Amino acid sequence: MPSAQRPLAAVASTLVTVFALVTALALAAGGCDTASPASAEPHRPPTPVSANLVGPPRAGLAVATFAGGCFWCMEAAFDDVPGVTEAISGYTGGNEVDPTYEQVSSGETGHAESVRVVYDPHRLTYEQLLDVYWHNVDPTTVDQSFVDEGHQYRSVIFVHSPAQRAAAEASKRALTATNRFGAPIVTTIESAGPFYRAEGYHQNYCDTTPARYEQYHRASGRDAYLGRIWGATPPR
Repeated sequence: MPSAQRPLAAVASTLVTVFALVTALALAAGGCDTASPASAEPHRPPTPVSANLVGPPRAGLAVATFAGGCFWCMEAAFDDVPGVTEAISGYTGGNEVDPTYEQVSSGETGHAESVRVVYDPHRLTYEQLLDVYWHNVDPTTVDQSFVDEGHQYRSVIFVHSPAQRAAAEASKRALTATNRFGAPIVTTIESAGPFYRAEGYHQNYCDTTPARYEQYHRASGRDAYLGRIWGATPPR
């Protein structure tokens, strides 16, 4: 290398070394988060996950959801129907994530006491489930079911598909035409949303606490009303 170029080469080498040192110091000071505030990914809180949120049924099965007052009685109404594989007491139709019984009972969460019915569509049709539903509710009262009053005791058919909605609406129209209940049917038909399993002591209540269940069932006026409307008292 010519002697005149050696000082320039030495200066360039020194500048590269200095630049590398400054860059290393800057990275050390900033840690791993070297992105500018504008480009940094904003912090997002994790999505609430509830162990009580009930997922879809296993392959080959279907689901229907109904509200008709006390879920002890509604669960019992579907438990022994041939083709039903599971009936779960729970809460749906509200905005609170993972509500408790106390919260729902306050009437402030918007949920209804409900039953989630899992069934085999090859053995049982949705229309047959609708028939079971109508035979176990008083569809003529707003925010009330027999002795229980409050928005959480309203009667609702929560539909999971357009086909279920069409079937529910047709069933309601047909029953209205008969004037079976002697009053307008106020049961609403709504799209199904998240369904939260109720506390363990509410599940299968008619079997685990039969004496108290029977006492409540009779005292609620449910037996007397359904017997008067349909001519026979439901077995459970």
